[in-house]
Amino acid sequence: MDNTNYGITATLDLDFDTAVDRTIACLKDQGFGVLTDIDIKSTLKEKLDVDFRKYRILGACNPPLAYQALSAETDLGLLLPCNVIVSEVSDTATRVAVIDPVAAMSVVGHDRIKPVAEQVRAKMTAVIQALENLPPN
Repeated sequence: MDNTNYGITATLDLDFDTAVDRTIACLKDQGFGVLTDIDIKSTLKEKLDVDFRKYRILGACNPPLAYQALSAETDLGLLLPCNVIVSEVSDTATRVAVIDPVAAMSVVGHDRIKPVAEQVRAKMTAVIQALENLPPN
């Protein structure tokens, strides 16, 4: 597992489609549903006629935590759902990155959101750890 200033990432020894399926399953295990699924490769081909690697952005939502956050800050919907990226590195490796909600929510500028953001961070970290602990293809 690696961290950036705004995300938690891992590179997995999995083909892309398997990584997507396993990521969705691990999100579900942590109480997240996938509300949106953007296929960047397909979109860029259709709109710009350019080739791009397999790359999907999954919009994940945990309804109880979203409700807590929105109850504390109505405009927080601008930062929801939590983005999860699955991108092809090679035929046998895929990178999964999840947003660090503490970093994302820090722009709100008040402490009411921090406890919820920390709960979401713990769940997103658990998603990445679960993916790293699954057997390869």
